[in-house]
Amino acid sequence: MFIYSMRAGTIRFFGVVLLALAALITLVAFVPELEPSAAALNEQSEAVSFEKISSNEDRIAFLAQFGWQVDATPTESTTVTIPREFDKVFGAYNELQRKQGLDLSPYSAKTVERYTYTVTNYEGYEGTVLANVLVYRNRVIGGDICAAETNGFIHGFSK
Repeated sequence: MFIYSMRAGTIRFFGVVLLALAALITLVAFVPELEPSAAALNEQSEAVSFEKISSNEDRIAFLAQFGWQVDATPTESTTVTIPREFDKVFGAYNELQRKQGLDLSPYSAKTVERYTYTVTNYEGYEGTVLANVLVYRNRVIGGDICAAETNGFIHGFSK
């Protein structure tokens, strides 16, 4: 005959653990997602080609994938160096990149090309809107859509 005894403290401990587990499962089941899921980011990156961006026409076609129409000639074409360590401002910019499925941290201390285009079909804003595209070895690694004015806005490529 086998006899097993449990103290009240052990029963109370397992009761608290089970209650916490039930609360966690309830939260996971009923709290909506605040950020896009990894699957949604993968779907976006599969639908949009970030590779083989070697010419001006390729960059214009890349922006057109998001619905942006731009002037054919870039307003600026320059090289920039991604900082080795991100300060507060660049960290926030990289967070914008992460939200659109990109990440600049693997390119720290690398020199990349930045192409800036004037967007011609931005609705709901009267000022100048620019599209910045960061390219490293024929691949788009980052960028944004922003207002040229200081009190404007900045967001990812998606409309």
